[in-house]
Amino acid sequence: MLPTLGDFRRDQLATAALFCFLGFQYATWASRLPALKSRFGLDETQLGLLLMICGVGAAVSFPLVAPLMRRLGSRGLAVWSALVLVAVLPALAAAGNYPLALAVVFVDGVAVGCLNVAMNARGAALEEHYGRGAMAQLHAMFSGGAFAGALLASGTNAVTHSVTAHFAVAAALLVLLLAASRPRVLAEGRDAAPGKQPAQEQPAQEQPAQEQSAEEQSEKDGRKRLGNLAGASRAALWLGCAMVFGTVTEGAMNDWSALYLTEETGASGRLAPLGIAFFSVMMVLARLLGDGWRSRWGDALLVRGGSVLAGTGLAIALLTGGTWPALIGFACVGLGMAAVTPCLYVAAAAEGPGALALVAAMGTTGLLAGPALIGFVAGHTDLTVGMAVVAASAVLVAVCSRRVGRTDRVAGAEAEGEAVPHRT
Repeated sequence: MLPTLGDFRRDQLATAALFCFLGFQYATWASRLPALKSRFGLDETQLGLLLMICGVGAAVSFPLVAPLMRRLGSRGLAVWSALVLVAVLPALAAAGNYPLALAVVFVDGVAVGCLNVAMNARGAALEEHYGRGAMAQLHAMFSGGAFAGALLASGTNAVTHSVTAHFAVAAALLVLLLAASRPRVLAEGRDAAPGKQPAQEQPAQEQPAQEQSAEEQSEKDGRKRLGNLAGASRAALWLGCAMVFGTVTEGAMNDWSALYLTEETGASGRLAPLGIAFFSVMMVLARLLGDGWRSRWGDALLVRGGSVLAGTGLAIALLTGGTWPALIGFACVGLGMAAVTPCLYVAAAAEGPGALALVAAMGTTGLLAGPALIGFVAGHTDLTVGMAVVAASAVLVAVCSRRVGRTDRVAGAEAEGEAVPHRT
């Protein structure tokens, strides 16, 4: 039986729930960083280390993803990672000291890295199965989840300052979201089975000959891997650097906007989470419209123009000072950076699966580890200087996005309804 549009929409919503889940969970604990900072008596450097440990966990997850994907499939890996992320919230609320909090956020980083790869694999399987584009809207749901998490934080903080109560409510909502979405997530039989691809794509000549010694084969394999890395780096390194700077900018908005508002502009605890909200709502709206913008203006203009808008808008807000200029600056970052990540993923995919994996790894590490750099800068200066680094990071995306223009021809062909050749 041929799949219908209704089938596509239902599976798309189920997969989108995973993106929404991750954004909601991330914004939930990031929006309470001021409270965690106060509870443990941390300075900006120690808070930066807390965020860096989360990034270290994300980096550690990447060697684990492939064997876990083979064992569990992307569907199973997504579900188990999501369950760990639910458990992180009450564990972080119950952490009685700073070292325990470091351990909890390390586990959070590992689970975030696994879920990020798994849910994007689900999105790729969705597009392949139905032959329809879906990734831009899926990424919009991540921002939508972050927006919802920020609103919940603001509303809960108006009722009670208890982090435990807030995280308990958030964990319950995450469980309901996961339970509602899990039955409609694509069955593993329709998955792209990423764990099986390396064995199918491995050329026969890579198998060691019987007369060849183990040392000779090891040396041959080492040269081959080095050659593959060198070939991939030329195409993927610029994209990876652009992704790092882009995700550093996004991560800083989630991790430092609330603290900037309270400590540098004097905003109340009720207004502080609105920094994430302003950033996230603009990003959601822009990503929902992003596919049309890509067809009209091309990926290169969106990435370069958007990143310059984000950097200059935030810089002007920092120079002006005050709560409302800061909120407007955060909104400029959300608007300008919305198309950056989807466009970079598209450009990386056009370079091949190796480039895509590298760019995804660098992106997740930048998202979680990058804001730690802001903490170290702020610890030695102040948070305004730290946020200025974020503005510079956004502008550097435009400098590093030289490979993105290669996708404009494809976007233009799709806009005119032409057949677009796919790379193999």
